[in-house]
Amino acid sequence: MAPATIGLVVIVVVALAFDYTNGFHDAANAIATSVSTKAMTPRVALAMAAVMNVIGALVSTKVAKTIGQGIVAKPQGDSGLVLVFSALIGAIAWNLLTWYFSLPSSSSHALIGGLVGATLAASETVKWHGILQKVVVPMVLSPLIGIAVGYVFMLAVLWIFRRANVGAANRNFRYAQIASGAAMAYGHGTQDAQKTMGVIALALLISGHINHFYVPLWVVLAAALAISAGTYAGGYRIMRTLGRRVIQLTPAGGFSAQTVASSVMLVTAYGYAVPVSTTHVITSSIMGVGATRRFSAVRWGVAGNIAVAWVLTLPAAGLAAALIYTIAHAIV
Repeated sequence: MAPATIGLVVIVVVALAFDYTNGFHDAANAIATSVSTKAMTPRVALAMAAVMNVIGALVSTKVAKTIGQGIVAKPQGDSGLVLVFSALIGAIAWNLLTWYFSLPSSSSHALIGGLVGATLAASETVKWHGILQKVVVPMVLSPLIGIAVGYVFMLAVLWIFRRANVGAANRNFRYAQIASGAAMAYGHGTQDAQKTMGVIALALLISGHINHFYVPLWVVLAAALAISAGTYAGGYRIMRTLGRRVIQLTPAGGFSAQTVASSVMLVTAYGYAVPVSTTHVITSSIMGVGATRRFSAVRWGVAGNIAVAWVLTLPAAGLAAALIYTIAHAIV
């Protein structure tokens, strides 16, 4: 087997491992609110999220193209494969570190940061305009949109159902959360699984196994199944942070946060092909929903720790990937 082919096989395996960590790291995004309000049991919610992740991943590859073509220029030769490998390891390392400390950081930004860090270490070209337009601007705007729309949406729900029987309303909102949780998981599939597809397709292009950028069907299926398996494997640490430590959610609040977050993810994926962070969107939506009670209802200390993880993700994953590239390039 040729060295380039061996390198490609290693990258595909590592990429799917990243996809798996993305699944258990970000499983909480889709289901934490449903579980915390007792709309679903954890295992039922995880199974539903796993299925919807697969469906979402199969529908579109727009975000995959943004990751594979819009962040860095195509690196050349064997060093290009080392670059992609280093980016993935850097992203996995950050995912595992933040998972260990129960912080819902962005797997998407970990991967993008890894790509940028490894590319700079390899003295290749970063598409800074693409970083600004497709990463930085959405990274700033999506949480602000999540907070603002979550706040307004929850106010509307409270006003519309102001005369409803509390017990009956809570029961009905728990049923509604099954649908909103499914929409969240579907949106997670359209966003996060595609990022792994984009990296694998980039590796296929670098190694000469495809002659133009596209995502083969086997890559779509493999990425969808890997993120689905990771989702079903758990994510309880981060689920607890999102579902209970930021704010104690009611069924109406959980439904509102999930509806707002899934809407933002689907609009950005289909309308703009922008790789937004599902973590940022759902966390900020929860904050917006919680602020309708009173400003102090949100545990801003926990929210602040999450925000620090958000800010650190791009540079930390980038530094890890750059270090790994330097070591791997010297060995290879």
